Amino acid sequence: MKTYEKIYQALAQSKDFLNGEELAQKLGLSRTSVWKAIQTLEAKGLRINSVKNRGYRLLEGDLLIPDNIKAETGLEVFHNDKSISTQLDAKEGIDKGHTAPSLYLAPKQETAKGRFSRDFFTPENGGIYMSLHLKPNRPYAELPPYTLMAASSIVKAISRLTAINTEIKWVNDIYLHQKKLAGILTEAVTSIETGLVTDVIIGVGLNFYVTDFPDALADKAISLFTSQPDISRNQLIAEIWNIFLGTPVADLVKVYKEKSLVLNRQVTFDENGKHYQGMATDITDTGQLVVRLDSGLEKVLNSGEISLSSW
Repeated sequence: MKTYEKIYQALAQSKDFLNGEELAQKLGLSRTSVWKAIQTLEAKGLRINSVKNRGYRLLEGDLLIPDNIKAETGLEVFHNDKSISTQLDAKEGIDKGHTAPSLYLAPKQETAKGRFSRDFFTPENGGIYMSLHLKPNRPYAELPPYTLMAASSIVKAISRLTAINTEIKWVNDIYLHQKKLAGILTEAVTSIETGLVTDVIIGVGLNFYVTDFPDALADKAISLFTSQPDISRNQLIAEIWNIFLGTPVADLVKVYKEKSLVLNRQVTFDENGKHYQGMATDITDTGQLVVRLDSGLEKVLNSGEISLSSW
């Protein structure tokens, strides 16, 4: 573990000031190393109160520590401070022969992309950006509903650790108070020779502790926390993937339906240039949305976008 990570953990576990000499003795470091570590933490966006003769106290922010997440989940964890996109990091990991499952983390992303290659806002600090690489080696028709599983794991993890109730908008968005909290992007790699899906990458972007959104997003996006959280991003990340990897698929599908913003509500959508309206009546075990149109006919949607008529 890096020196600044050790200093962060000591500060995060203390409610009071820790002076430089105490930190140096406790961690077997020099006073100069402690001071440099404090500077590094501040450069990474943490706010630290420094008072002469008292020492240092963490005021705001946290630090992603891959070793902690690996210890909690058993996943191989890769961290990229200069990530363009964790999806691209995962694809590079595939090319390098990294084992799976592996988790790719970044404190921010330079050119993050969502569904349909849309850009999305990533702040300098306070977000969770990660991609999980899996190797299913199965026909497409036999793949688990990974996006549904990830969405359910996120809402369950948030509920367990914070008691905050979030909901899922079909197919890949997490909402809190009718604003978007998180999004999921799932990509697959298929072998031409075998026809099997060899690799799946599940990307997640989540506003953990974001204090300022652009004006264009202020009415659409929300942060999980609006003041210093009492949990860390490391804890939430580990909880999400432990639930994802350790919970039966059927149970996660059940949670998805229970937490759906869409079921039993009027929705509208466009398909092949036509506009439709109807009642969302079911979500299949493979993630399709069943809509009973006003005409009485049923449509089964595999992907795309819908709008909630009552919003």
